[in-house]
Amino acid sequence: MTTLTGAAIVLPERTLARGALDMADGRITGIREIEPGDHTGNGADVVRLDGLTLIPGFIDVHVHGVAGVDVLDDAEAVARVAQVLPRYGVTAFCPTSVACTPAVLQRFLEAVSASRSAPVAGAARVLPAHLESNFINPAWAGAQPVACLRACSDDDVRADQGDAAFDGEAILRVIEDAADAVAIVTIAPELPGGLALVRRLRDAGLIVSIGHSGATYDQARAAIAAGVTHAT
Repeated sequence: MTTLTGAAIVLPERTLARGALDMADGRITGIREIEPGDHTGNGADVVRLDGLTLIPGFIDVHVHGVAGVDVLDDAEAVARVAQVLPRYGVTAFCPTSVACTPAVLQRFLEAVSASRSAPVAGAARVLPAHLESNFINPAWAGAQPVACLRACSDDDVRADQGDAAFDGEAILRVIEDAADAVAIVTIAPELPGGLALVRRLRDAGLIVSIGHSGATYDQARAAIAAGVTHAT
């Protein structure tokens, strides 16, 4: 067992001015308030943290990359991002894509699955991905690559940056085939077929988020009624 002592400890309902936190086998086993100068542990190794503040790790659901690494760079990028994030207090995260080709998306989701199945000690925990997806409004694309944007229906096929042409259905097949590696999909529900896409993604067990969207109030309400529960 290890005991961390002397730090202020932030709890859900209050902050302990001075606390002790016991850990065993990677789990918190107890938290208690202590008096100044008390650095006793429960028969444990004691780590003194006087003057510091101990808080839960941040869970970030929207991380494209860090320290010059984009999660879409290559098959190892997700793992590299996971190793860097704890220094910024992030202990779990949803690797987040931008609109991309089906091949890049598939490689990314395979990397997410690989990192989730083989976690590395000291790295941030890799959660299922957030796809800031191909199905957003080109008028509100921001930094998203417009050449990779698609309609929610399968009748919009464009060549993409020298790659083979692909349609929205090709992207959806990749998402559905790797649904266990996906948590959130951001879409613009006002696009043609948008509400049907919300229902399809919800039926696949995914969280649907409104983002990069010019939806009106009524269109947003209709999307929420169809199953949207999140906003990007």
